[in-house]
Amino acid sequence: MLIQVVNPNTTETMTATMAACARAVAAVGTTVEAVTSPTGPASIESHYDEALAVPGLLQAVAAGERAGVDAYVVGCFGDPGVDAARELAHGPVIGIAEAAMRTAVLLGRTFSVVTTLSRTAGRAWELAARFGVASQCAQVRACEIPVLDLERPGSNAEYRITEECRRAVAEDEADVVVLGCAGMADLCARISAAVGVPVVDGVAAATKMMEGLVALGLTTSTRLEYARPPAKAYTGLLGSFSLESGATI
Repeated sequence: MLIQVVNPNTTETMTATMAACARAVAAVGTTVEAVTSPTGPASIESHYDEALAVPGLLQAVAAGERAGVDAYVVGCFGDPGVDAARELAHGPVIGIAEAAMRTAVLLGRTFSVVTTLSRTAGRAWELAARFGVASQCAQVRACEIPVLDLERPGSNAEYRITEECRRAVAEDEADVVVLGCAGMADLCARISAAVGVPVVDGVAAATKMMEGLVALGLTTSTRLEYARPPAKAYTGLLGSFSLESGATI
């Protein structure tokens, strides 16, 4: 089984963090390949960033299809481009926000999301509503740490994230905490031990979900919405994405 974790931003160190977390939970016989988007923003912290991250994500998925990838994990908590990726991929695709939230509701009555910047909270709430778990989401909290600062020496990021998780448990009465950024993926065990509740990382959760779906022989339905995109030409910077001309994404 080959699972590809796609980092839709272009920061290689974040890809390495995701790869380590996915491989740590992968079963024997599962190969995890982590790839960095070939084009896009260095981090994803706005709707603008999300929009410009999608072409690179789709290029990575298209390359994965040629390489025989069985399933894909989109490593950004905004779940950018997941619907489009499902139209391209033969195997299942999931974003880490969906994986984390769906896992959280199996572990407790309520959960809180602890994310990076306040400006991304609206997107987290929107996704919770889409996934049908908004009523179980107690709060979305921000540490006000830019994504790229998560790995910057001296940022004190782990301490600040842990303290926000403590507040989620104490003030929100959250049974579970969801970490709302792929760059936090390696912090789960330590934070869970510190705050006393399950802490969910979407990268690990998504990896195990994709293993299960592939093992069951299940793929995304192509009956209507997730069928192959209609063939048509694209122009300008997106000329290479044309399906009509036979160009390879």
